[in-house]
Amino acid sequence: MPERKVIHLYTDGAASGNPGPGGWGVVLSCGDLRREMSGGFSLTTNNRMELLAVIKGLEAIRWEGAEVEVWSDSQYVVNTITQGWKRKKNGDLWERYDVLSRSFRLSFHWIKGHAGHPENERCDRLAVEAYSRPGLPPDTGYEESTENKLI
Repeated sequence: MPERKVIHLYTDGAASGNPGPGGWGVVLSCGDLRREMSGGFSLTTNNRMELLAVIKGLEAIRWEGAEVEVWSDSQYVVNTITQGWKRKKNGDLWERYDVLSRSFRLSFHWIKGHAGHPENERCDRLAVEAYSRPGLPPDTGYEESTENKLI
């Protein structure tokens, strides 16, 4: 059986306001294969979109046990995973990530955002385009986390 190549997962999240309309963008690449994905919500946060980008990218991978290198400009995501930062918010998304992470061999890498890295720049454009679309659905996870709280 031939050895599988490493999958590169580039991610970014963005929000116009925090909270505000938000989007996520993903570029997956493996050898000559490439896939781009994005989505958005009418009201969410940047950190939720950063984490959701990782989740959506992992959900698109069908190779059980694949080696995946995740590249993100989010210190929130990378440091929470690699340095064990406390997960005070976004519990619904962290639960989804935890389940997915068991299916892959993951390594996380932080890259400086808006610094000319082609894949990171593409993910940013995808995320911004996604939150700019009309008729975005609500981010029910964000809305549930803010219910019954004083503002």
